[in-house]
Amino acid sequence: MATLSGRHALVTGGGRGIGRAVAAALSAAGATVTVLGRQKAALEDAVSAGHAAGFIAADVTDAAAIDAGIKQAEAERGPIDTLVANAGGVSTAPFGKTDPAQFQKLFDLNVMGIVHGTRAVLPGMVARKFGRIIAVASTAGLKGYPYVTAYCTTKHAVVGLVRSLAVETARTGVTVNAICPGYTDTDLVRESVAAVSAKTGKSADDVVAQYVKDVPMARLIKPEEVAAAVLYLCSVEAGAVTGTAMTVAGGEI
Repeated sequence: MATLSGRHALVTGGGRGIGRAVAAALSAAGATVTVLGRQKAALEDAVSAGHAAGFIAADVTDAAAIDAGIKQAEAERGPIDTLVANAGGVSTAPFGKTDPAQFQKLFDLNVMGIVHGTRAVLPGMVARKFGRIIAVASTAGLKGYPYVTAYCTTKHAVVGLVRSLAVETARTGVTVNAICPGYTDTDLVRESVAAVSAKTGKSADDVVAQYVKDVPMARLIKPEEVAAAVLYLCSVEAGAVTGTAMTVAGGEI
């Protein structure tokens, strides 16, 4: 694959999990990477590990903070031509116990967090006639799962956003795609496994087995496997790939 030397990539949620793996892969391919997130210590650790050249400590739901952080990062490291919108969250509850406030909270994080970052970087990409926008969605953006209706709603919205924006930008040199991982071996999933284990008395292995029961590969996805797919979509060679929802899900979809 061609080098990403000379490219400036912003990875939201870049301090841990999939975001950190993506930042590491992009840096290894020669990109200058800025990671963004709420946990300053995790961001500093990503920089010290060589996975990023700098960081923005901000909440993706805060449009003003995102705008200010991106302007500062561009002033220091050049125009951003790659956005990997990875930051997100999940909550688990039956629909009847998921109040409207929880739907709104997840929508602000999982959808508007992508909108804010995209609005900040897209005009410059269009002006320069090159850009890569990759939203990390989920298999929950392509199918339904029980007890995560709010999460599935937001991830379906992310896929819709990507498909629509891809058509709108198709002649600008900017591509817009989604990555839809299945259950991935991250802190977020491990925390969920621990919570379910504590609540049900099942072992962690049994909980994981339940999570992957519909996955032909019968295992969690590795963050590095998601990062490899992101790396391809960031490349010049992927210039004709836009509007896709690429699954990295062990055959589940």
